[in-house]
Amino acid sequence: MERSEGRILVTHVGSFPRPPRLRELLVRQERGEPVDEAELGREVDAAVGAVVGKQLDAGIDIGNDGEQPRVGFSTYVARRLRGFGGESRRPLARDLVDFPDYAALLESRRRSAAKISNAPQAVAEVEYVDLRRSAAKISNAPQAVAEVEYVDLGEAAKECDLFLRATAARPRKFVERFMTAASPGIIATTLLNAHYDSHERYVFALAREMQKEYELIHARGLLLQLDCPDLAMERTRLFQHDSLDRFLRVVETHIEAINRATAKIPADRIRLHVCWGNYDGPHTSDVPLEAILPVLYRARVGALSLELANPRHQHEYKVIRRHPFPDAMLLLPGVIDSTTNFVEHPEVVADRICQAVDAVGEPTRVIASVDCGFGTFAGSELVAESVVWAKLRALKDGAAIASARLWGS
Repeated sequence: MERSEGRILVTHVGSFPRPPRLRELLVRQERGEPVDEAELGREVDAAVGAVVGKQLDAGIDIGNDGEQPRVGFSTYVARRLRGFGGESRRPLARDLVDFPDYAALLESRRRSAAKISNAPQAVAEVEYVDLRRSAAKISNAPQAVAEVEYVDLGEAAKECDLFLRATAARPRKFVERFMTAASPGIIATTLLNAHYDSHERYVFALAREMQKEYELIHARGLLLQLDCPDLAMERTRLFQHDSLDRFLRVVETHIEAINRATAKIPADRIRLHVCWGNYDGPHTSDVPLEAILPVLYRARVGALSLELANPRHQHEYKVIRRHPFPDAMLLLPGVIDSTTNFVEHPEVVADRICQAVDAVGEPTRVIASVDCGFGTFAGSELVAESVVWAKLRALKDGAAIASARLWGS
C-alpha cells in the first residue's frame, strides 16, 4: 500500500453520485422491473469513464470506479449471491426515535414537492417530488431466506475489468487503485437474517462466500476496501437495545469474520472503512470511538478509514493518541464531511490533516480522505454533484498546504 512519502496523498471512501438515467435504471433493476440491459451497460461504461476522469481532474491520488455499477454500497450483493428474497425490516435509527421532529423533517423532505430555483443566470428550475420514489432500497432490502451462496463472480469480474480499462485509457494515472466490497457484518445487518439459527452463523456464512469476491479484487491487482459501517453504526440500529459489552462482542465477531474471509490476502493490500452512518442526523447515540478502537485494531488490515470531519466525531483524533495505531497500520482520516454542501476551506482541511498526523506521529502513515461516500445508495445523495467535486479539490488543496507544513516544501 502506498504511503505519503514527501506529500500527503489523497483518496476517498468510494461512492459518487450516479447520472440520472443510470440511477433510474439501477433502481428499476433492483425492483425487478424490465430494464434494457444494453442501455444499462452503456450507461455504466460512460459513468465509470466519467467518474475516473473527474477524480483525476480533482487531484485524487488513490481512486476507484465510484461504485457506479451498483445500486447500493451493501445491497448490491443481493444480485450477486443466491439465498436472498423478501424484504428486511431494519429498525429505526435511534435518532429517529429520540428526535421525532427530526424524523418528521426527513419524511417531509421525501414526500413534499419543492421547487428550487437556480442562480439568477440559470434558465431552469429543478423539481424534487417524493425523493424516495426513485431511490434504492435501504431499510427494506432483501433478506436471507436460504443458504447464501456466491456461485457466479461474473458481475464482480466485469466491474473490476471495466475500471481497469477506464484507468488504462487515461494519460494521467492514479498512484494506486482500489475497489470496495461490503463486509460480512454490514451485509448481515442490512440484508437481515430470516434463515440461519443465529446472527453469528449468518455472518460467518457470508464471510465464506464473500471471500470469493475479495480474492477476485486482490487478484486483479486492486486494493481491497472493506466497507464496515456496522462496526460503529449498528450500535444505534440493530443493537440499540443491547448493552455496550454485547455490542463490542458483536464487533469482535464481525472482525473475526473479516479476518477469515481475507486470510489469503496480504494485510497491506486491505483498507477498512468504519463510520457511524452517512446522514446528517443528530448522532447523539453514536458509540464513542474510544470504545471500539481497540477492537478495530484486531482487524488484519493495512489501513483504517475513520470519520474525523463531521461535528460529532472531529474531536476523536485525540482518542488515537490514547490508543496508538499499530505500527504497520495507516490512518485514512475523514477531513471532508460527506453529508453537507459546505465546501471546506483548504486551510481547515490542512488543520485536520495535521491533527491526524500529530495523533499518529508520522506523516507517511496518513492519507487524507472523506468521512464516507457521496453516493452510498442510488437516489439518496445528500451533496450536489458539482459540490462533491469542489470538496475533492479542496481536499487536494488542503493536502498541499499540510504537505508544505509537514515537509517544508
